[in-house]
Amino acid sequence: MPSLAAVRRSISVFVLAALAGTALGSPAQAQEEPLPVSVTGPDSVNLSLHQDPNGSTEPQIELGLRAPGEPVPDENGVIYPIHTGDYTVTVDASSLAGVAAVDFSGLGGWQGCSVDGLVATCPGAEIYAGHDYNRLGGIRLDVTGESAAGDVGSIQVTAAGEGLAFTGHTVDVLVGGPELLNKQLAEPAGFQAGDTFQAPLGFSNVGGLGGDGVLLRVSGTRGLSFPGTFGNCWYDPRDPEDLLGRSEALCIFDGEFAGDAAYGLSAPFPVRTAGFALYDAMSYSFSAVPAAQARELLAQGDHQAGTGPALELVRLPDADPAGYGRWAELDIPTKNTFDLDLTGERLRARKGDTVSVDIGFANHGPAWLALLRSGGEPISFAVDLPPGTTATTVPENCQPGWEGSEGDYHCFVSTPILENDARTFTFGLRVDEVIKNATGRAFFPYTMPNEGNPANDSGTIVLNPTRNG
Repeated sequence: MPSLAAVRRSISVFVLAALAGTALGSPAQAQEEPLPVSVTGPDSVNLSLHQDPNGSTEPQIELGLRAPGEPVPDENGVIYPIHTGDYTVTVDASSLAGVAAVDFSGLGGWQGCSVDGLVATCPGAEIYAGHDYNRLGGIRLDVTGESAAGDVGSIQVTAAGEGLAFTGHTVDVLVGGPELLNKQLAEPAGFQAGDTFQAPLGFSNVGGLGGDGVLLRVSGTRGLSFPGTFGNCWYDPRDPEDLLGRSEALCIFDGEFAGDAAYGLSAPFPVRTAGFALYDAMSYSFSAVPAAQARELLAQGDHQAGTGPALELVRLPDADPAGYGRWAELDIPTKNTFDLDLTGERLRARKGDTVSVDIGFANHGPAWLALLRSGGEPISFAVDLPPGTTATTVPENCQPGWEGSEGDYHCFVSTPILENDARTFTFGLRVDEVIKNATGRAFFPYTMPNEGNPANDSGTIVLNPTRNG
């Protein structure tokens, strides 16, 4: 008789194959009678043996129903069901006894479900077209003291009701399957814009089981690019017109990897930085994906095959677990500078005249300013009007100052600000009183980090300057 461990290994191979499979296909086409309805949900769950560091208690499984068509409101905006009549959904998790704890409390909405052990029975009375209004709710799974890597089970979801033809659904559950954490990165000392970062990428499989096939995905923002130097990597450069787009590289590794083991690349992954790069974002991730399935991803983009020798995975016997995490991101370089420049004008005008005053904004580089981590929010500068004037026209991106703020007006400059950017903000000013050397200014009320030349961070606006003014 085979040992329990051998049985677990053979079952685990089967479930891993299910985990790598594609999503449930489209439901059957609508028929007149009975109404076809399919149960929807994930095909599989890989249940981690490790406690969620964020303490999440959210369900891993969301169930629903899909009926033919899509919900369409009537002339009053009301969406009506396409079927009215009692039906029952049965969720049977009996095979998870000793495998995982099952929480059915998120099922059934306000009606709830009746629960008997590991079986939940949920009533329903209406079915809507499509999927959006047919949510059944969620199921939370957690490991217990009895759970072990390689344990498997399933949740069987069936339904029945008069006038309805249900297609059930099965969710396969695997405990301790491959769970890859990514090596954390740090900017090298003395790193400068224009340098190439030789990234030491790697992963630690904290799952109890190994797998077959790994996919590496690397992406970088405008100031980063990836030389196409590896034969098992495919490269998709950023669209030059998409300033906030990303370059991407996909690398496919055939072969098995073990559980509770760490791996690194046989060579560093080069990330080239442009001369204008500043706080550009690089991110990467390893995923347990069979090689055949990973190659299907290449059809989703315009990836070009790399040249040169293939990268390989090398097992690392002495990896520090503290150096790995679920997300691996790095902003490089951090030492570059930009040069923001504000300029004003010198004009003459008589009382009652209205004049146009151009405030110039420019970036002389060498770096761009993207504020990628804050979502590309704008930066702002302040404007003090010359005394004796009133603004009659205010630029679209400017607004009056508020109580306690510096400046009569605040103007907002959208980002990204390119390394050779130049913009103009035109105010219309009415001269209420002629004052010699009436002086206003445009200025930054704060010092921008990475500003390389603060001396030109303000510009003067002078009306009726004297010869020596």
